[in-house]
Amino acid sequence: MNQRYYSLDVFRGATVALMILVNNPGSWGHIYAPLEHANWHGCTPTDLVFPFFLFAVGNAMAFVMPRFEQAGTSVFLRKVIKRTILIFLIGLFLNWSPFVKWSGDELVWKPWENVRIFGVLQRIALCYFFASLIVYFCKTKGAYLVSVIILLFYWFLTSWLGASGDPYSLSGYFGTAVDMKVLGVKHMYSGEGVPFDPEGITSTFPAIVQVIFGYFVGQYIQQKGKTYEMLSNLFIAAVVLIFAGFCWDLVFPINKKIWTSSYVLYTTGLAILTIATLIFLIEFKEKRGAWSKFFDVFGKNPLFIFFLSGFLPRLIGLIRITDRYTPEGKPVYLSAFSWFYEHICKPVSSNLKNGSLLYALVMIAFYWLIVYIMDKKKIYIKV
Repeated sequence: MNQRYYSLDVFRGATVALMILVNNPGSWGHIYAPLEHANWHGCTPTDLVFPFFLFAVGNAMAFVMPRFEQAGTSVFLRKVIKRTILIFLIGLFLNWSPFVKWSGDELVWKPWENVRIFGVLQRIALCYFFASLIVYFCKTKGAYLVSVIILLFYWFLTSWLGASGDPYSLSGYFGTAVDMKVLGVKHMYSGEGVPFDPEGITSTFPAIVQVIFGYFVGQYIQQKGKTYEMLSNLFIAAVVLIFAGFCWDLVFPINKKIWTSSYVLYTTGLAILTIATLIFLIEFKEKRGAWSKFFDVFGKNPLFIFFLSGFLPRLIGLIRITDRYTPEGKPVYLSAFSWFYEHICKPVSSNLKNGSLLYALVMIAFYWLIVYIMDKKKIYIKV
């Protein structure tokens, strides 16, 4: 049964909007706790954004996979490989962009030797690629089995190869050594104070399962149609997965940065719970309006607007505005976005977190206006 689910579009768009919100604060030093990632173990609302997006990728895959199966293996492989390479290269481009940076009063080339190879878009590309292959060639039952094996084997490897006594810590995680060996320290993320990539090689494998689970849910709601049986079973599945995630957390902590198996179950359960609630409100109760339209337009150009929200601030950052002078007479430069935060958003409250949040909300409105105009003009950028 191939029915249209507007609620899935809203879910995808809301995830993109939240992604922009948490990635664009006015100041990284002044953020409300729910908009920050967990320091290590645990899960904040911000830690739900990325797995929800991967889950949405799986949902979308469920609607196109039947067409791939009809077109044949060669067409399937050509399209999947092409899309994977494009998304990965766009992510790499984003990491390297804008290719130059200010060093004192001159622009210098940003060397390839210091460019991070992995990132959000790169993980999306790899998870999409492997999840597509698993679902296509293993079918539903085989994909279930592969998913279970991946989650259990990742747990085993993390525990067995990690540091004795503390295998799930930042310093004890086995995947860092793999990334350092394959990628090199200079091509890794260093935001934790040490070389550690939260989108590294080994932690990508359990993330693949997130896409597969999204596929299962998308396939299920198509097969069952808009029935209360389908809705009830989604709520039951959500509760079971959340509970299973909490149970597994006792021995394999919920952790986004190393994408633990318990984190996959827990966030998948929350994603199903969210989707089931949206289906109930939008498809069953027809509670649509400005709120759903607001998120819907984000979901129509998700990868484009995510890329733009990362690329535009870097590009604009090359254009420096002289904000003030130091007592020594040296100019202090700001970009247009930084000037807007410092002079418009920051002064609104003595609590700097309010100004930082206001800036993030303005950024959402700004990018929403872009995708709204694109939607009105029927411009949809597909990768």
